[in-house]
Amino acid sequence: MNSFSRLLAILLFCAISAQAQSPLLRFAWLSDTHVGGSTGAADLQRSVHDLNAMPDLAFVILSGDLTEMGGNAELELAKAILDSLNKPYYLIPGNHDTKWSESGATKFIELWGSDKFEFESHGYRFIGLHQGPLMRMADGHLSPEDLRWLDSVLVRLPDNNQPLFFITHYPVDSALDNWFELSERARKFNTQAVLCGHGHINQALDFEGIPGVMGRSNLRSGEEAGGFTIVEIKPDSIFFFERITGRETKPAWHQLPLGKREFTGDTARYPRPDFAINQKFPHVKTEWTFATGYTITAAPALAQDIVIAGNCNGTVYGLSLRHGTERWRFQAGRAVHGTPAAAAGRVVFASADGNLYCLAVANGALLWQFATAAPLVAAPLIAEGTVYAGSSEGKLRALDLATGRLVWEFDGVRGFVEARPLLYDGKIIFGAWDTFLYALHANDGTLAWKWTNGNPGLLYSPAACWPVAAHGKVFIVAPDRFITALEAGSGKTVWRSNRHRVREAIGLARDRQTVYARCMTDTLLAFSAAADTLQLRWLTPCGYGYDIDPSMPLERDGMIFFGTKNGFVFAVEAHAGRVKWQHRVGVTAVHTVAPAGAQHVVVTDLDGRVMAITAK
Repeated sequence: MNSFSRLLAILLFCAISAQAQSPLLRFAWLSDTHVGGSTGAADLQRSVHDLNAMPDLAFVILSGDLTEMGGNAELELAKAILDSLNKPYYLIPGNHDTKWSESGATKFIELWGSDKFEFESHGYRFIGLHQGPLMRMADGHLSPEDLRWLDSVLVRLPDNNQPLFFITHYPVDSALDNWFELSERARKFNTQAVLCGHGHINQALDFEGIPGVMGRSNLRSGEEAGGFTIVEIKPDSIFFFERITGRETKPAWHQLPLGKREFTGDTARYPRPDFAINQKFPHVKTEWTFATGYTITAAPALAQDIVIAGNCNGTVYGLSLRHGTERWRFQAGRAVHGTPAAAAGRVVFASADGNLYCLAVANGALLWQFATAAPLVAAPLIAEGTVYAGSSEGKLRALDLATGRLVWEFDGVRGFVEARPLLYDGKIIFGAWDTFLYALHANDGTLAWKWTNGNPGLLYSPAACWPVAAHGKVFIVAPDRFITALEAGSGKTVWRSNRHRVREAIGLARDRQTVYARCMTDTLLAFSAAADTLQLRWLTPCGYGYDIDPSMPLERDGMIFFGTKNGFVFAVEAHAGRVKWQHRVGVTAVHTVAPAGAQHVVVTDLDGRVMAITAK
């Protein structure tokens, strides 16, 4: 071989080697941008400017927590920033986008067309879906409607061997209450990896044998600049690089081999939710279950012999209390997130389509509807022939139950309202996501007083608990971990205590002498409603573990009932605090329950089910 031939061979070898090492696909991955937080918008703007200077990036993926609280203005700002990208982007919401959403998570879909995505690039299929949770504090959860969507995507794959990447917000582990619904599906296909956010750090993970990668937050977090992830796919490997926005791309911190994944040979026994507790209380049974097929975020209502519950498809059902069979259904325009209120043969509920609806309990016939200018997510109250309902417009209204006529309107609220108001001592008392608890004169809607805990953080607002009152005092719990007693007449603080780690679940005894509160770890406590300090009557370790579900402890016929974030329903004796029984109905959050008697309770859960539990 002459020198020219040798040179040509060397050059050809180098060219082939270089081609083999060059990426087939290069894209950016951002997560947890938290627009609306202190630096979220500025950090995202910097990242977009940086990304626009990288012409070799094919697209951008964002894996949730786009905003701080899911507010309309935050989402609109985030979209304005992202729309200045000079390349395609795909995104899903995270828990910060869905839990505190004034629109009931409809604004995200309105702006981007969907809260899920799937697309193909260079032979790889990218599938993104979120895990909420919608409107309630709970673990992440894959909704029944999103699992159906995922199944429809997987069944349409051109080839079951096509390499897949899943993009989620939560890790696919116990932070997601039904993680196995995704892991078991993913293991049936050629899943290369799951890319997730939520934890704000770079971390290599393993999800039941599936490679997992957590990406850093885009926030600067005390540093001079934020950052994101650059992902390079080469013929046999995928590489993850941390990019410090506008400054440097660090060496790859993680890499994974690519190729045909075979999960069938994995014989490991991975943990699954345990229902053994039901064997300990065999006399407690789920009498019937009605599956609506769509997420339910609110408690059911009982009226006469009918159970009334709404779901995120906007369908409100009237079910037989005895058998769980459908008596009637009504279709609203959008999701129903607030618990219905029933009285005098009527049921009233709010919808994210912006309407308050009043139906006949007997047959579900529409009696009237009241239109507002924004999606509604609040639980209304019916008292003394009047409907009291909060809104996402900074208003609380009083309507005539018989006609739907507006009686009065208070427009001094600076955040949205989700919880059921309380009528006590001639006042309507409610919290909002603006740090305040309000008291309005029930006759004309004028402000009597408003109170704040002094914490400027909106996430600590007393907005999710249903206030209770007795002995001239209003009692609330809030994410600041305090129990607070206020003078009902003036709003002045009587006492506050953080001795017990409470959050958003509180209830009142039927005799109005005792207040119940659920702690974030294991414990239900009872204290005097009459005393001017926190005086415990009893404190019971219930054994439910860490729990943030705002399921109010409600008493009926001497028994207190509540649900938990992982599908447990508890019954506790009111006089002594002894756990009478517990029963597991599923794996996800059980909302505030509807007791039908000392041995009979109706519950709903995030899986879109309505269930009746009986202790015989």
